[in-house]
Amino acid sequence: GLPLFAILVIEIRRTQKEKMEKHLNVTEIFYSLQGESTYSGYPCIFIRLSECNLRCSYCDTQYAFGKGKSMAISSILEQIKKYPCSLTEITGEPLFQEDIDALFEALHNAKYDILLETNGSISINNVPNYVIKIVDVKTPGSGMENSFLLANLQFLNTQDELKFVITDKVDYKFALSFIKQHNPSVKAIHFSPVSEVLNASELSKWMLEDGVKAKLTLQLHKIIGLE
Repeated sequence: GLPLFAILVIEIRRTQKEKMEKHLNVTEIFYSLQGESTYSGYPCIFIRLSECNLRCSYCDTQYAFGKGKSMAISSILEQIKKYPCSLTEITGEPLFQEDIDALFEALHNAKYDILLETNGSISINNVPNYVIKIVDVKTPGSGMENSFLLANLQFLNTQDELKFVITDKVDYKFALSFIKQHNPSVKAIHFSPVSEVLNASELSKWMLEDGVKAKLTLQLHKIIGLE
């Protein structure tokens, strides 16, 4: 094997390279089935970044509000290589971190398909076209209803998706009104009930009555017991 001195030199160079690289704060990286969006049911590698600028009432990932672990972009790619999958989703609130572009570029160069889940309150203007955007429009039940940047609608295209998380009839009416007013040009619009407070069958009835041009979306990963 290599002498100890050579091993130390290699390790020092690797550490120096990592320090020069761009880093992101990461809460977790895991492999599961995609639970929401039109990609629901597909195996997917999730890169959950840390911190968020919103505090939604029904948030189920509050553990990601902290600083997380600082990871070099190359370390993130090294970790996801372990999984037999080319679909990735960057979640948390990825656009809250200034070096997110470096991750987009690295994943794209490594031939990954990229989904970006974002809360709609930060501009998506600079997100590359090869990234599929899944954008939340926060409803009144979230407590963050005024957070959506209307300018983001002009940066959506026909591969992107919008999601409304629904807690009650007020949220539902809000979503209907938003769609009617703005007529977003996207691949799909999702109505996702917060299962603890709104029965999916109830939301289904409302959608059928109104013939909504939107899709009922359930959190598949929770239904089958995956996280």
